[in-house]
Amino acid sequence: MQGKEKEEILVIHSWSAPRSLSTSLMYSFAQRDDTEVLDEPLYAHFLHVTGVQRPYKEEVLSKMEPDGNKVVKDIIYGPGIKKYRFCKHIAKQCLPGLSDDLMKNGKHFILIRNPLDILPSFDKVVPSSFLELGLGELVSIYSKLCELGKPPPVIDAVDLCEQPEATLSHLCEDLDIPFQDAMLRWEAGPKPEDGIWAPWWYGSVHKSTGFKPAKKYPAPFPFSSYDLLEQSLPFYNMLKCHVKETSALKPQLPHPSLPVPANKKLFVWVGDEIVPRDSAKVSVFDSVVQGGDSVWEGLRVYNGKIFKLEEHLDRLFDSAKALAFKNIPPREEVKEAIFKTLIINGMFDNAHMRLSLTRGKKVTSGMNPAFNLYGCTLIALAEWKPPVYDNAKGITLVTATTRRNSPNNLDSKIHHNSLLNNILAKIEGNNANADDAIMLDKDGYVAETNATNIFLVKKGRVVTPHADYCLSGITRATVMDLVVKENIILDERRVSLSEFHTADEVWTTGTMGELSPVVNIDGRVIGSGQVGPVTRKLQNAFKRMTEESGVEIPKSQQH
Repeated sequence: MQGKEKEEILVIHSWSAPRSLSTSLMYSFAQRDDTEVLDEPLYAHFLHVTGVQRPYKEEVLSKMEPDGNKVVKDIIYGPGIKKYRFCKHIAKQCLPGLSDDLMKNGKHFILIRNPLDILPSFDKVVPSSFLELGLGELVSIYSKLCELGKPPPVIDAVDLCEQPEATLSHLCEDLDIPFQDAMLRWEAGPKPEDGIWAPWWYGSVHKSTGFKPAKKYPAPFPFSSYDLLEQSLPFYNMLKCHVKETSALKPQLPHPSLPVPANKKLFVWVGDEIVPRDSAKVSVFDSVVQGGDSVWEGLRVYNGKIFKLEEHLDRLFDSAKALAFKNIPPREEVKEAIFKTLIINGMFDNAHMRLSLTRGKKVTSGMNPAFNLYGCTLIALAEWKPPVYDNAKGITLVTATTRRNSPNNLDSKIHHNSLLNNILAKIEGNNANADDAIMLDKDGYVAETNATNIFLVKKGRVVTPHADYCLSGITRATVMDLVVKENIILDERRVSLSEFHTADEVWTTGTMGELSPVVNIDGRVIGSGQVGPVTRKLQNAFKRMTEESGVEIPKSQQH
């Protein structure tokens, strides 16, 4: 290529934090027959402007151009003899005052690496700090490029190590350049393209001949860097969510579709703050994680009002008291959290809230409630959610072999999160392609379904099981009141399974599904197999009640 005239070339910018395999990636691009590479061309400018100390500072300043704008114009974007120029940049070297051309021109991508993997080796040359790590600057660069209408590809160093060919192929595709197989390997030892600082930083990469998987077990983490890790991880995670997921990189479970797509973007109350859906998390030390140690309620919103809110809160606080929770938030604080969550989500109708109160975070893992010294954790999860059953055509039930908990073991009047008993019955229902499963008590009488209370009609009389083995549901109590108001005879007693099989009508009740007709149980058609007249009458009465009553969500916040 000797004697070939220099011409304008396409510049490819790699932005990363230190110790992120950026030098290995530079070596990878240097193997291409159409690419020249530059190792941190803005380093001298960075040292000159910031005054930071490095063992090699004087040599860098004497041998490299310290004027950043000259570097951008004459070196980074100067003419070349190859088609592409790869520039390896460390994010913190992108200082204010540099020419806008640096970002506006060329093609850019971001290389990230988990600071958990960076920090163990960082202190070998300079003390680690948030500034030296530069993840904040990396996020700023990403944001700047997005503002310019050039959202950059983001790749993770772990993918380079585990699936180098797939990662590089997809990166080249994103950069609109052809992938070359030569990018996968290089010779060991120092390289002509190495920066002056190579003897201090590049010892391990000089031993490499390609991207290799990380060691199976990590080295012990230097806990002097623990606080810095906590500061840095959120910035890494912000960028990680922009890494393109491809099946070629690693096996991925398919992204499930949501029952209501609008629920992809939600705000959730967790602890004492409102956070976006994907940030809604509790500590691994929380009692709900450690042992399902939590109580909960389901709330429904109709026409700007929360139906039966006070009754639900009564049960929530009763359940917390029964489980001897301490440092329970005041009732008014819980109500304010509910209101604020619904308002910020704009949910004033056709919404459901799962309200949970855990015993709270523990000081150490274990079952003992004495470890819970932080107070309770409140979670208010609101979703757009119509009734979960087909209340027009009806649902089918099967009888589970799993028996409902006895009060001798765990009192179902406590609305707790230990739901494995119900879940096992639901699994049986799922396996039978039924909507839900009936659960019997220890003597073989019907208690409830895995998720709802249950009623039957026989010869004009409404019958429902005693609330001995089942939760005394709030929708159940509401429907029982409506039965009496409609002048229908109501019996609350032990009810055998065969009585449900031979009933004229059956329905279930619950906040999630409201009043749901049952048209088939264990293969037996219930009544005519259609929604019965008593069921329909009570559905209509229930609908009128939800339209007329409830605790109003503060209107001053509605827009």
